[in-house]
Amino acid sequence: MSKAPRAIAALVALVLSTTLTACSGGGAIATVNGQPISRADFDAKLEGNPMARQILQQAVQEVLLEQYAKANNITVSDADIQAKEDQLKLNFVGTPWDQVLKTRNLTEADVHRDLRDQLLVDKAVGKDITVTDAQIAAYFQKNHAQFDKPEKVQARHILVADLATANKVEAALKAGGDFATLAKQYSMDPASKVNGGELGFFGRGQMVKPFDNAAFSLPIGKISAPVKSPFGWHIIQVESKQPAVLATLANTHDKINDALRQQEENPLVGAFLNNLVAKANIQVMDPRFDGVFPSPAPSMAPVAAPAASSAPVTVASPAPAATK
Repeated sequence: MSKAPRAIAALVALVLSTTLTACSGGGAIATVNGQPISRADFDAKLEGNPMARQILQQAVQEVLLEQYAKANNITVSDADIQAKEDQLKLNFVGTPWDQVLKTRNLTEADVHRDLRDQLLVDKAVGKDITVTDAQIAAYFQKNHAQFDKPEKVQARHILVADLATANKVEAALKAGGDFATLAKQYSMDPASKVNGGELGFFGRGQMVKPFDNAAFSLPIGKISAPVKSPFGWHIIQVESKQPAVLATLANTHDKINDALRQQEENPLVGAFLNNLVAKANIQVMDPRFDGVFPSPAPSMAPVAAPAASSAPVTVASPAPAATK
């Protein structure tokens, strides 16, 4: 359940591809005590990186997908992309989408580009694949527990070294002090203090036991008494709660359908992309990339499809910033 879906799998490389393009101009990209680092030198180092060969393959692959789609009247609308992104966002309930992207060094455009490639491949390779309701129901019966959503809480905390300081912070909060301000002033947790102590949503067992017990027993909004853990003393406030949700066939139907289609599609994707490369007239002008497209064409890992999996592909929400 923790594997990234196709919508995220290759985007880091695609972001690097954008970087290569952006740095192709002249002039300096930075100066160090007045000494410039030229864009040309920086570009040369990027292109010399082993990742650059993969990025070139992926860039060529994107162009070939576009050409194939145009030649075969395959279209992907903005609405198609948005629907796929909305489905992806369901895996991050409780975490702002812009934060999800920021922690992965992605932009909305990166996600839309990769989703579009995924949808193009789906339409090209999966047009003859059919998943029946009976298959979906059978899969749900065998695997329904993995779709259950556990209880979660959203909390923030202030971590200090000793009980005296914890009591002081607790008193300040109960006297009306601002939690975020006090977290930035007192907390020893560098990951959360800059965000006012915010930890986001987490499930049972993700935090150490004393913290876990306190967080799941606190009413929403109440300031805890000092809680001792191996990391120090915590003052905790629960901001919201998500109850556990048992999966049903209705609320998992589309996810299972996509996963089963992907299982059938995955063995076909590599051959499809390799065939596009083999038939294409690809000329590489930069000698640093000699051999990237030898004849016959090498096997290329598809941008838009991960390895086959027996379980539906979902994205686990990012781990809390602190596991105190």
